[in-house]
Amino acid sequence: MKKSTIKKMISRAFFAMILISVYTLNAQEKFGGLALYTVRDAMGQDAKTTLKAVADAGYKNLEAAGYKDGKFYNMAPEAFKAYVEGIGLTPISTHQGSVTLENADAMMANVKAAGFKYFVIPVPPMGLFKFNAENRTMGMTGGAENLAEILTTLGKKAKKAGLQLLYHNHDFEFVKDKDGVVTIDYLLENTDPEIVNFQMDLFWVTKAGADPLAYFEKYPGRFKMWHVKDMDSEGKFAPVGNGTIDFGRILAQKELSGMKYYMVEQDRTFTMEPLEAIKVSHKGIKKIGFN
Repeated sequence: MKKSTIKKMISRAFFAMILISVYTLNAQEKFGGLALYTVRDAMGQDAKTTLKAVADAGYKNLEAAGYKDGKFYNMAPEAFKAYVEGIGLTPISTHQGSVTLENADAMMANVKAAGFKYFVIPVPPMGLFKFNAENRTMGMTGGAENLAEILTTLGKKAKKAGLQLLYHNHDFEFVKDKDGVVTIDYLLENTDPEIVNFQMDLFWVTKAGADPLAYFEKYPGRFKMWHVKDMDSEGKFAPVGNGTIDFGRILAQKELSGMKYYMVEQDRTFTMEPLEAIKVSHKGIKKIGFN
């Protein structure tokens, strides 16, 4: 064999090794999940470009919050799945705030077709959620027992569809209602973990003055997902790692909690652009030890 041919073969092999190394490095850097609610405005303007930016920021998993008329961000379920997986993202969960007992079956079929595993109820559904825009406070009507019954019905439907149902908390569920009932406690104690579990929002638990670890200890295994968002010294949303929440303490108990996935979220980014904030948060979760 000629020396020139050998040199070419060595050169090609070396180049191939470099490509493999770069690909492996990039694959290793891709971790963590993002709740797309954080970048909702950009998703509304150009979903595909924004999703690519999310992937480029280093995220691996995603949670949707943009379902309407049977589509996710104006993409048919199968098309959405194909696009996100094509750019290296994995659809894990989706917030389905418009679910009702009547539309649940069709909606869940679409969620399944889009590749999601978790069907998340973001607030008490079917008009039960109340928001006071004047003082930015939240609440609900109908009572905890009624909500538990709705979640149980939806949980059965989700299981039949091959999905897992989760309920996402804010702060009001940790406060006694007019009947003296702490809604989140009632839901945890009166729903079947085989069909209903929870997505713990660590910001809102902290905002309510509750301790996530106390809930992990009392209700182990029930919190299959977390929303990881930080709180600044004024009690406002902050990029992960730029606030006051001790995520290391919480992360140490992820097995006890039952956490399988986590999603970075920042409801409002204030002076920072959302697409910049998610980069800061990705560096934050890496530094804290999320993987």
